[in-house]
Amino acid sequence: MSDNEMMEKEEIFSKVLRAGRRTYFFDVRSTKAGDYYLTITESKKFTNDDGSFHYKKHKIYLYKEDFAGFTDILNEMTSYVINEKGEEVISERHQKDYQKSYETSSYSNNNEKVEASAGEFTDINFEDI
Repeated sequence: MSDNEMMEKEEIFSKVLRAGRRTYFFDVRSTKAGDYYLTITESKKFTNDDGSFHYKKHKIYLYKEDFAGFTDILNEMTSYVINEKGEEVISERHQKDYQKSYETSSYSNNNEKVEASAGEFTDINFEDI
């Protein structure tokens, strides 16, 4: 096993953030000299047409001498986004619990229009028809 592969295996402390199709891995690792650094890995799942899937990974290596600058810019950028657009997620399809619902129209017995999603039509009492 190469020295690079050995370094990759020396995880000291790890955290995982699952975010929909993406998973972020935060790992503290050790250098040959025994110092620590941080790796941040984004893993994104892709589904092929045949139903099989694969992952694409992107990794950032962050060393102690860069922590302060990285943290300052990350905080500035995240604050900017929140201040400009708020915390609400605008795109529904990026929400973890997003389920596409189809709007349909229906009329009650007194001809008032009632809006309902497709999932609400599962409990039908056929005696009322």
